Amino acid sequence: MAKKRKRIVIKFGSGILANAQGTSLDAPQFRRLCAEIAALVEAGHEVIVVSSGAVAAGLAELGLRERPEDLPGKQACAAIGQSKLMQLYGKMFVKHKLVVAQLLLTYRDLDSRVSHANARNTFTRLFQQRGVVPIVNENDSVAVDEFGKFGDNDKLSAEVAVLVEADMLILMTSVDGLLDAKGETVRAVKDIEKVFELVKPEKGKFSVGGMASKLQAVKVAVEAGITTYIAGGRCPGRIPEIAAGKAVGTRFVAKARTL
Repeated sequence: MAKKRKRIVIKFGSGILANAQGTSLDAPQFRRLCAEIAALVEAGHEVIVVSSGAVAAGLAELGLRERPEDLPGKQACAAIGQSKLMQLYGKMFVKHKLVVAQLLLTYRDLDSRVSHANARNTFTRLFQQRGVVPIVNENDSVAVDEFGKFGDNDKLSAEVAVLVEADMLILMTSVDGLLDAKGETVRAVKDIEKVFELVKPEKGKFSVGGMASKLQAVKVAVEAGITTYIAGGRCPGRIPEIAAGKAVGTRFVAKARTL
């Protein structure tokens, strides 16, 4: 574990939080991820989780086998599933004597000067309360024209990282980093513009985003001076390894911050 205390934003996409069918949340996966985050908090780091998964949780509650194609159907699943998502986080974190705080945001919240300031102040106060893990998600149930606006929360995680002046952003996904033309993991990227050509069009069946969405989010973060990683959310130990500075996943070098 790195000695320096960091402010870390970690994003979990739908593909690593749901079961293989995408129709319910994967409780064992939550247990492991929350344990790894709890270890970071115990070490003194400040951690924000940006989490998808509300729709998958809603599918389970409604007994649906497929994700709805229509907007109202998706929003209904999100509205039902959001509380179930938070209940599961609360259940897993309480084992580590941590409590969770829910923040639901829309694109307009971060685009509005007043709402932007209010969100930042809320995060500041939450960090002052030891033992609190903020859980952020897009407010899908009311964002009528914005469902998926943040690309499975990729862009949202970058915007939140910028908002709180994070030291690090970690995007946990279904692949263990950005792959080159030979299928090998790219370990470090200094120029984000040069790797967009590596993006393939496909994405996970139950994901809203994809690698293109993640690289767009990476660009926002690194240009704000935030070191960013893309790593495998199904690979045990990735979160503490990244926090400790180990060479896992793909590291995107941050630009120098301006005063």
